[in-house]
Amino acid sequence: MPALITFGRVLFAALFIYLGATKLFAIQPTADFVASKVTIPSQLAPYVTQVETATGMTMQQLLAIGAGVFETLAGLMIALNFGVRFFAIILILYVAGSTFYFQDFWNQSAPENAKTVVDALKNLALIGALFIIAGYGRGPRTAEPAYGDV
Repeated sequence: MPALITFGRVLFAALFIYLGATKLFAIQPTADFVASKVTIPSQLAPYVTQVETATGMTMQQLLAIGAGVFETLAGLMIALNFGVRFFAIILILYVAGSTFYFQDFWNQSAPENAKTVVDALKNLALIGALFIIAGYGRGPRTAEPAYGDV
């Protein structure tokens, strides 16, 4: 049974590894998509300008890089069974937030929002799987004596 759970966890993590890598290999299209959905609050404008000046990149590009790195890292950590609960919980928050900002089917009319509704439901299923992974953690541990055969 643990082999099946490990195999399922690796297959699940492959989705996040792939999505993160595609964001990193296509930074500008991802940044354009982020720019179309996310607006930076005016209160953060001075700080955003400082960050953009220091890095030579737009905030949307930095957000695209951050999302790509995070998705790839979280997927790898879940696949490698390291920090599974932590990364699953962080991914729950990330997927919920990205669903809210990028799958806004409630702002679309009924026939045009069908694909967006399906994408939001897929994200809801991912959140459910992440809750299972977070609840299961690293998996069963064998009961070994603390000091060997003393």
